Amino acid sequence: MLKRCLWAGSDPVYVRYHDREWGVPVHNDRKLFEFLVLEGAQAGLSWITVLKKRPAYREAFDNFDFNTVAGYQESKVQELLKNAGIIRNELKIRSAIRNARAFISLRQEFGTFNRYIWQYVAHRPLQNTWQRMREIPPKTALSDKISQDLKRRGFSFVGSTIIYSHMQATGMVNDHTIDCFRYGEVKKLSKKLKVKS
Repeated sequence: MLKRCLWAGSDPVYVRYHDREWGVPVHNDRKLFEFLVLEGAQAGLSWITVLKKRPAYREAFDNFDFNTVAGYQESKVQELLKNAGIIRNELKIRSAIRNARAFISLRQEFGTFNRYIWQYVAHRPLQNTWQRMREIPPKTALSDKISQDLKRRGFSFVGSTIIYSHMQATGMVNDHTIDCFRYGEVKKLSKKLKVKS
């Protein structure tokens, strides 16, 4: 039987996400935007709640096309507030639209969001060596720094804890515990990937 990080539990949705996605480096801007929206939507909720709503989010938010989301008008906000498939929190919905606009502005400066966000780890995933889940911090000095800069650039729902979760999800940091079968796989995968800038 495969040994996994304790948080993966036994829910098939969680297990699949843990085994296939969590910690794998992401360099695609649309995917990075998707995780920003989903991590923001998670605030105050469990990640499994968001994961189960992910297909509905993809449909509701035009497959996370940030250019399209940035153009959403008030009528679209009201439509989203009636969508039972997503988390109908007005602040979070409006934040996703605001963040899409900030995302585009940031891309104009850096070329890609990928180039901007990965510069914080010198374009190489950080490899931790946690033995137990309780050792993993909810945030770090680095996530504090990224959070502060994103807020300065007009992003919202990007507190340090949300940003550290984003870093974990998109492979900027390998936080699988060392006894997890994915720890070595993700570490090896990170070495194989061509460094993107």
